[in-house]
Amino acid sequence: MNCSNCGHFNDGGKFCVKCGHRLKEEAAASQTAAASEYQSQPQPQTAYVPQQPNQRVRQAKKVSKSFFSYFAGGIKNPTATAHAAGESQFVNAFITVILYALSIPIMLYVGWKLLLIQFVRSMFKLPIISEELAPSDMEDFNTGTDLIKATDINSIIHFNFTDFVFKQGIFIFIGLAVIIGATYVAAKFGKVDVSFKEFFSRFGTFLIIPTALLLIGLVLAFLHVEYFSYFMNFGLLSIFLVVPFTIASFKQSGINGLDRIYSTLIVYVVITIVLTFIANGLGEEAKTIITRMGNSSELNDLF
Repeated sequence: MNCSNCGHFNDGGKFCVKCGHRLKEEAAASQTAAASEYQSQPQPQTAYVPQQPNQRVRQAKKVSKSFFSYFAGGIKNPTATAHAAGESQFVNAFITVILYALSIPIMLYVGWKLLLIQFVRSMFKLPIISEELAPSDMEDFNTGTDLIKATDINSIIHFNFTDFVFKQGIFIFIGLAVIIGATYVAAKFGKVDVSFKEFFSRFGTFLIIPTALLLIGLVLAFLHVEYFSYFMNFGLLSIFLVVPFTIASFKQSGINGLDRIYSTLIVYVVITIVLTFIANGLGEEAKTIITRMGNSSELNDLF
């Protein structure tokens, strides 16, 4: 440090080697002055920054609000909402298609026991069988059905939710994509000048009511109401109405295109093929369930 008396630089010690002035007091005074000067200066205040909501959360809220408004409009005024649906509604239409594809396997997963009981009950009502049944047999059957309803058979036969719902949901989604693609190609042959995103948006908007029917059926299946199967059938068969409504909602840009009646019939053939594949896939799952039920020792002990 430098001596405050003569300015000579000293490597250390308490006194200056040149003039003998005491250095420690000077250093302490210097430190005290520096500390006093620092404390007298105004300290910067840390500004409070309000926490901003997560960007993804805000985006999810925006998308969900837009979708519910779009879905409600499609139920209230399906034709007007479909005609107003442009490429901006592509995301909402895509969500509708996903809901349609997933609601069917979820409904079947939740209500397959009721479907099985309905099937056996309808078999018992056949004249060739009912005439040979004694009243006690029907009472035993009703007791058995009540027992099945009250038992969590899914845990006994290890019926996996993820394996069934997502596998069948993806399968149905692919089938819907094929139907939409075939309808778009048919519309193009009919000289309809429209982009695929706009066409998809309009198709998805007309699909809102069938999707709503499936969602109602899903709620009934969760409540164990047997009538859920009617809503499931109506929702599936409504796809035959979505195709002509979508094609007819666009104006032809030429007179030499494929007639819309033939376009619709061609797509109906595609729909029939797709539904056959879906039915075969669900049938294989049903066979697996029945096989597991037959091989389940826990279920056999139950009866």
